[in-house]
Amino acid sequence: MTGSTGAPLLREVAEHVHAYVQPDGGWCLNNAGLISAGDRPVLIDTAATEARARALKDAVSRVTPHAPRFVVNTHAHGDHTFGNRFFADRAVIVAHEGTRAEMELAGLHLTGLWPDVPWGEVRVELPGLTFRDALPLRAGEVRVELLHLGTAHTTNDTVVWLPAQRVLFTGDIVMSGATPFCLSGSVSGSLAVIEELRALGPTTVVAGHGPVGGPELLDTTAGYLRHVQRLAAEGIAAGLTPLETAHEADLGPFAGLLDSERLVPNLHRAYAEAAGAPPGHPLDIEGMFCEMVAFHGGLPACSA
Repeated sequence: MTGSTGAPLLREVAEHVHAYVQPDGGWCLNNAGLISAGDRPVLIDTAATEARARALKDAVSRVTPHAPRFVVNTHAHGDHTFGNRFFADRAVIVAHEGTRAEMELAGLHLTGLWPDVPWGEVRVELPGLTFRDALPLRAGEVRVELLHLGTAHTTNDTVVWLPAQRVLFTGDIVMSGATPFCLSGSVSGSLAVIEELRALGPTTVVAGHGPVGGPELLDTTAGYLRHVQRLAAEGIAAGLTPLETAHEADLGPFAGLLDSERLVPNLHRAYAEAAGAPPGHPLDIEGMFCEMVAFHGGLPACSA
């Protein structure tokens, strides 16, 4: 269950590096980031609604007089991208090439899932600059590395790594206090990517949702995903469907994570991968989402 929400907080996590955290980090309450050094700031992700995107823009203006020159989308989902249009007059939108394709295909689909959310005048503003494996940027003297390390939360995730500051923006590959989500990605792929993130040696980790932390956020996300794999193995051995396994599952130390209903699509992914499906193999996304809603007893609350 999603808890109460609070005012967004723009917090400096290193010199000229800020995390924009939207409590409580549940559905559609994503984090963003700002690198404010020099006169070409870099913004990492936007927000789901017009009001939240405008609040982010106001927060940025209180830190730097310069409008962002680059907006990096860590993946295609609307909570991270629908606010692009409010920065696009001054900024180049940057993303993985697969993110651009997914954004174009999905459109405003997310708004149809939660029609009662006050979305405002959002639209899909596609990236004008794309990359495949890696792309370096500069914000003043801050080196910004955009990295695609494999299929994890989606098939086209971007992480933003600041090697001098040892700050890592993970997008939704890593969650903080919220349940990881592999609906269109991979459980095994996420675990492999997390090990690559660990090898970078970050000291500060800004997850896609939830409070800023350190490397322990990698540990918690990986621990949850390994638990999903164990549950899947037990469910397969017992002849249970992913939904049946979810109903019987004991989440143990992960029971307190927000949005626990994500277990159902995560189990579908783990079942498929146990049967030999590669990371990101196309599955029935709509069917998995519907089962998740059934497990929850209704559409989960979105507080955007």
